[in-house]
Parts: sequence; structure tokens; C-alpha cells
Amino acid sequence: IIEEPGIVPKEQELTVMGTTADKIAEKIASQLKSNVVDLSGHRTVRQILEEARLDTDGLKNLISKGHDPCHGLYIFAQNFASVLGEQLSEMKETRQFVKIVSNAEDEYQPGGPPLSPLTISYFTMWALFDVLFGQSHETIGTCILRIGQLIEMPPWLLDVIGLMQRSTMGVHVHCGCEGHLVRLRALGSQETRLCHVPSGYAGHPGELWFIRQLPPANALFDYHIVFNTPYILVDVTERMFSDYVAREIERMGSRTLPGKLEASAYIMKHGPTANHWNEYIFRAYTGHQHEAVFLTGIPD
Repeated sequence: IIEEPGIVPKEQELTVMGTTADKIAEKIASQLKSNVVDLSGHRTVRQILEEARLDTDGLKNLISKGHDPCHGLYIFAQNFASVLGEQLSEMKETRQFVKIVSNAEDEYQPGGPPLSPLTISYFTMWALFDVLFGQSHETIGTCILRIGQLIEMPPWLLDVIGLMQRSTMGVHVHCGCEGHLVRLRALGSQETRLCHVPSGYAGHPGELWFIRQLPPANALFDYHIVFNTPYILVDVTERMFSDYVAREIERMGSRTLPGKLEASAYIMKHGPTANHWNEYIFRAYTGHQHEAVFLTGIPD
């Protein structure tokens, strides 16, 4: 999937959708068929599609304002997912999700330094694509993928949201710059990837970055996107963080993980607890500048 960005095997997506997403899809399908006016004043999914202006005018506006085109695709998809997520959060099936995110907002006050080290770019992606809820361990992202065809979402938008759903926070090693792009290597990997960093932070070789790296949104791009303002780990080595992940894997034991994720991927995406990475960022914060936030220490 990663080697062919933008292509989401539909049969694979359906296999990972659980009962919570199915219930939500059934309700929306029933609403669309009934054409009954929602007397509560809530917007219908069709209205959301219209408001999101899927004729790509919104995307063109982002690019005209100077956003990198690949980054613009992801911003557009995130904005759409946020609007649709608000609608889904009004359903009883997502009550657990609403409680987790609301409590996290109260606890960590996301917005960015100096008020909070949890930036909006980090927190929004965590809420939409990492927070698990329901007995079937859904995220808002998996629910959107499940209902996408029902509400006639364009295939390209489903593809981009699929890439965002499969993404995770991770630790990456700075391996130098090439022009305006930064070359990063994921912890434990030998492969390096050229990345566009929208915040403008260029950094220095050898730095460890805690980031959400998104693949090329489609075949027109050959670089990745560092979607959140980079968290730079100070006085932390590759070995220190690798040893931490190994300890966390050992603590998980033989636990069965949702989504058929490997233990290390599950830890970086969902954490041992819902607020694990929020708490780490909050406690590890040691300073910031406009383009980056600095953390120190390891989670345990």
C-alpha cells in the first residue's frame, strides 16, 4: 500500500471495519434513503459534502495561498474529516470517542506553545485517526472509510484519508537536507525518505524527530510530508528510544492487538493507553521556537 500511494484496496478496507462502523453506516444509509428532515437541526451528510465543496475549489484556494500541493491535499482531507467527524460524534455509537477526546482537551489544552506543547496539527490527527473506541476498536477515520461510498465521496479523497488512517507518529533520524527537503530515516530502518516540512524547520543531521510522516498523496509526488510541527528530541539517542519501545513490547506480552498491527506499530500509533503520547509530549516539553517544539526524555 505504501509503495503505491493513493491506492486503497477496497476489499482490505472492508475487512478492518468492525461492528461500530457498520452500525454507523446502517444509520446513515437509512437517513439517506428516508429523505426525512432532521428536526434536531443537525446537518446531514449530504450537506456536509456540499459545504466541503468537493469540486476542489477549497483545495485550489489552499495552493493559491502558498501551501505545497501535496500538503494541501492532506490539509483538505483533514478539514473534511474533521467536519464529518463532528457529525459522527453526535451519534450514540461514538460516545466513548467523545469522552476520550473531550477529557484530553480539558487535560492538555491543545493549541501550541506556550499555552500547551500539544499542537493543533498533532492533536487533530491523533483524535481523528489514532483514538480507538467501541468494541470493534474503530477510529473516526475507519468510520469515514466505511461510509465513504454511501455518501458518494470522491475516490481520491477516500484514498487520501486511507493514507492518513494508516499513518502513525514515529521517531525519525535527520540525515541531511536536499534543497528545501529534509531526508529522514525511521528509527530501526535503513531507508531514508525526502520530506517536505511545512513548518519550515530544517534542523540538523543527527537530530531525532517525533513526527507524523505521510507518504506521497498520489503518483504525482515523490516526497513525503511531515504533517505536524516537528517535535525535536533533545539528549535522546536512537538506542535509548529503541530500548524503550522494546520494554513497552515486553510489557504488552501476548496481548491480541486490533487491526493486525505489529506491537511496535501499535505502540507508536495508539500507545499502551489512550493518552500515552499526549502525556509524553506534555511532560517532556522543554522549549520551542516558531518552527519546532523541543522534548526531552523517554516515556517511561
